Amino acid sequence: MQQFFAGAGQISGGRVRLEGPDVNHIRNVLRMKPGEDVRISDGAGKTYLCCISAYEGDAAELDILKELERDAELSSKIWLFQGLPKGDKMDLIVQKAVELGAYGIVPFAAARSVVKLDEKKAKKKRERWQAIAKSAAEQSGRSIIPEVGRVQSFPEALREAAGLDVVLIPYEMAEDMGETARIIESIRPGQSVGVFIGPEGGFEESEIARAGEAGARAVTLGGRILRTETAGLAALAILMYHLESRSHSLEVREV
Repeated sequence: MQQFFAGAGQISGGRVRLEGPDVNHIRNVLRMKPGEDVRISDGAGKTYLCCISAYEGDAAELDILKELERDAELSSKIWLFQGLPKGDKMDLIVQKAVELGAYGIVPFAAARSVVKLDEKKAKKKRERWQAIAKSAAEQSGRSIIPEVGRVQSFPEALREAAGLDVVLIPYEMAEDMGETARIIESIRPGQSVGVFIGPEGGFEESEIARAGEAGARAVTLGGRILRTETAGLAALAILMYHLESRSHSLEVREV
């Protein structure tokens, strides 16, 4: 079933009023007619089953049938701190990170980042990435739209991650898979997690040292060298599996 997001001001009195590009997509691309059902999320954790009642100009009116009990969000908030990659790789990274449950994505410029964005270009890129995040959240049934933060320097990104419970930095020189497994297994549902991924060429040793001083823990993703657009997604997939399997185990024990 198709899902869309509506702001709090668009949901009132058991009805939803959608406006903007989503209406064009529903009516002209999906060709949905009054009487058909869609899911609407308020972006703050609540998702509703709705029925299209009518189209009014560039708006769509929907009736809320019921609130859905959905558990699409991970038990921990995970931020992906991504070193700026070349080309349009960031588009893919944002899309797949949202699908894998990332709570937020923070792009940053590392020492080996080839891409250099001025303020104007960074703003335009961020708008594009945020639109991709919204589309991916709708497609994957998320109940929130993860935020893509502003492009930062590496030191700024480390400072932003300072308040998180656990910060991981996959590094090709890290070799102790047993220690990595212990670190992952120690993450408890409800803890906040940050994952730092370097750009093409990886991190410089000085950056790894600086991250360690800030509390980040170097981990390995295995014996293969992963591309920047692969490494973050691999880390997120590992964390998603760990958190969801652990949450399921807790539910079973409670029953």
